[in-house]
Amino acid sequence: MTIKKETALVYCENQFGLVDGKTAAALIRQSQIYTIVGVIDSSLAGKDAGEALGEAKSNIPIFSDLANALGQLSEVPDCYIYGKAPLDACIGSAERLLIIEAMNHGMDIINGLHQFFSDDPEFVRVAAQKNVQIKDIRKPPQLKDLHVFTGQISDVTVPVVAILGTDCACGKMTTAVELNKALNHLGIKSVLVATGQTSLIQGARYGVSIDALISQFVIGEIEHSVVQAFEQESPDIILVEGQSAVSHPAFMSSLGILKGSMPDGIILQHPPGRRFRCDFPHLVMPTVESEIKLIEAISQARVIAIALSHENLAEAEILSLIAGYEQQFQLPTTDVLSHGCQKLVQALGHQFPRLKPKINQASLEQVPVLAIR
Repeated sequence: MTIKKETALVYCENQFGLVDGKTAAALIRQSQIYTIVGVIDSSLAGKDAGEALGEAKSNIPIFSDLANALGQLSEVPDCYIYGKAPLDACIGSAERLLIIEAMNHGMDIINGLHQFFSDDPEFVRVAAQKNVQIKDIRKPPQLKDLHVFTGQISDVTVPVVAILGTDCACGKMTTAVELNKALNHLGIKSVLVATGQTSLIQGARYGVSIDALISQFVIGEIEHSVVQAFEQESPDIILVEGQSAVSHPAFMSSLGILKGSMPDGIILQHPPGRRFRCDFPHLVMPTVESEIKLIEAISQARVIAIALSHENLAEAEILSLIAGYEQQFQLPTTDVLSHGCQKLVQALGHQFPRLKPKINQASLEQVPVLAIR
């Protein structure tokens, strides 16, 4: 069944292509439920969104403001997506006015912040007047619909692989999404379980934004999502999107993912060009070695591959780092945005022999690689 996509304009003022603009960047790369028609960021106005990310041309324009976008687009988009993910989750007065303006033009509001727009009296009043919807992606289910851990995860008989990382916003979701696409392209039925707002906005059918949950239910909600995906989709493999890092002192989400999904293998994402944790300039980045030791001390699963982010690195540097990590850790290593998922697919075939019949070199060569300029 073909899903009719809604058109959407993504707001990402002064953050597109930066760490806090990861939601907008992800939507430019993929969205199963929205057709992105433009991005708002006055600092990059006039540029193509794909090229602004250092990737192939996307034919998605960047506008200076909402009025500029609506003046140039052929019709008003269906939705206005708040595409930033700042550590400080509250919007300012200027952004409030833009949201109200978007609703006045008949646009639904898609919000991934912890600040729930559907609880804001002014937003609710305008939405009712203009007959538009406000969707708070991070708003958790009602208490009666939440789940605690049951142990049913042991009934899942297909491989579960978690994509964890050494920091926040280091490419875990991108690697999970690209690997999921590559596996399905090869005829291996893969289902991605989302654990954050961005992948849910992209259209993931299973999962919940775990950082908005009461801690009592985080592990149970992850388990429930994996079990749901297994029972309803009959997949060959389940991928679980990671959040933050096990070693990160500010967040607990990776521990919940390890406990709730009980993965059979882990792919570790790392940004080697990053010296300090994003949003925490006083916290030095951990090493890949220390993160692997910590993960494998907590989980029975082993790290089976490494994925790198090429931020702040030239192509020659990333190639040298890939070779160095493979020699040091004896693990397949790649950057999925510039070199594709072939090594990760091969690692899965090596780790999980039942997948091998569907993985061969001829088909791997057909796996698309996202074009990087």
